[in-house]
Amino acid sequence: MTQTIKETKRPPYGIIAVLMIGAFIAFLNNTLLNIALPSIMKDLKIEAATVQWLTTGFMLVNGILIPATAYLIQKFSVRQLFLAAMGLFAFGTILAGFAHVFPILLAGRMIQASGSAILMPLLMNVMLISFPVEKRGAAMGVFGLILMSAPAIGPTLSGWIIEHYDWRMLFHFVTPIAIVVIFIGFFMLKDKKEKVNIRLDFLSLLLSSIGFGGILYGFSSAGSKGWDSPQVYGTIIIGVISLIVFILRQLKQEQPLLNFKIYKYPMFALSSAIAMVVNMALFSGMLLLPIYVQTLRGITPMDAGLLLLPGAILMSIMSPITGKLFDKIGGRILAILGLLIIVVTTYGFSKLTLTTSYTHLIILYSIRSFGMSMVMMPVSTNGLNQLPARFYPHGTAMNNTMNQVAGAIGTALLVTIMTNRTASKAKELGDAAMKHFTEQPTPAAIQEMKQQVMAQAMLNGINFSFLIATGIAVVALVLAFFIKRAKQAEDPGEVKSAAKKMTAKLAGN
Repeated sequence: MTQTIKETKRPPYGIIAVLMIGAFIAFLNNTLLNIALPSIMKDLKIEAATVQWLTTGFMLVNGILIPATAYLIQKFSVRQLFLAAMGLFAFGTILAGFAHVFPILLAGRMIQASGSAILMPLLMNVMLISFPVEKRGAAMGVFGLILMSAPAIGPTLSGWIIEHYDWRMLFHFVTPIAIVVIFIGFFMLKDKKEKVNIRLDFLSLLLSSIGFGGILYGFSSAGSKGWDSPQVYGTIIIGVISLIVFILRQLKQEQPLLNFKIYKYPMFALSSAIAMVVNMALFSGMLLLPIYVQTLRGITPMDAGLLLLPGAILMSIMSPITGKLFDKIGGRILAILGLLIIVVTTYGFSKLTLTTSYTHLIILYSIRSFGMSMVMMPVSTNGLNQLPARFYPHGTAMNNTMNQVAGAIGTALLVTIMTNRTASKAKELGDAAMKHFTEQPTPAAIQEMKQQVMAQAMLNGINFSFLIATGIAVVALVLAFFIKRAKQAEDPGEVKSAAKKMTAKLAGN
């Protein structure tokens, strides 16, 4: 595929446009569902610990499948992969739309994930090989503009649909769009793939699935089951052991499933580390803010969606601007400024009260989104720029995999911190409140006291989690000072090949 696209005189805008539409639909679907989770809980009579698997299950499938995308991108054409990915996504969407029990809904979500896991690395790889390094920032900026418009539309659209229709309409709304995109891809994508002599190492795929899957499942279960559960620490231990064996096997393979040797390129290794740390911190906003807004403040789904709208619009507007700035000044200054904003605003979220104004929340979230727009794309693009072209599929697959793992770890860590802090604070406040009663309180008084104590305790837990997230963001800020403008490294494979040809030529003379 790389060779096919390189032979064209200009970037394949048609292919990129079709891929972006597919990625946009997958992105939109995720943002639609977040606001709907409370409605799904009520309709299907399930707890928060159960419904969160609609998000966790999606991440789990992504974490298992993304490592295989480097192989798939090298083996199959863009057309073949795109149609297969969108077909899986559409089937999962249809299944979820007609689900009347949670297991079917979860199955639909996981099938959707199997399709979207292929789409993003595929699009990133096409973008990397289609544009020269000096124009890549602007191209990635346009890419970010289109994808960031999904979070701008999603929550508000979802809130409106939930208030007027059944939550299943979210899936019914996406289904016809996904089918139309499949037809567009079928007729527009014409690229052909030369036969590549590469085979799938099934043992590596199995070790990767157990490794990443075990770690993701273990950390994702920790919030509901607790760290002392054998199901949690057992799966994490199995995952870590499998992952170590997987990495050692990849280092010995001539054609690894996921090439860990790319971490010898310092800027890629640094960008990967920063992205992982930032993802851990950013999940605090995605996870804790909806709990605060809907559970503690009783804000409607529509208003909760509107709260996120200005920030998402700001990210969309900033994405192409950030891309052009990246081409001119590099990623270091952008990352440092962006992370400073993220640190300050995340700390601001650790000072929430039960009377914090809606306007204050919008402004704080919007400024935080502005900071985010200056970090993720410049940092990851700078790292990928250092890789030789044949390592692009491995670089994009590695980044996506590590971001999924970091997101799951961050989510589990912050949920556990919030849960434990809420429980300890509830006991402390409850004991203090009982001392204020001079005589035996009535059941109504006890019930009112419990509600007030739990609200204050949960607020304290959320604020403390945001404080921890601030500390995590500070780590990313420190790492950002070591960023240097990346130049594409020489491909060791091509150097060896040239040396062999020169040796043969001299021997012939």
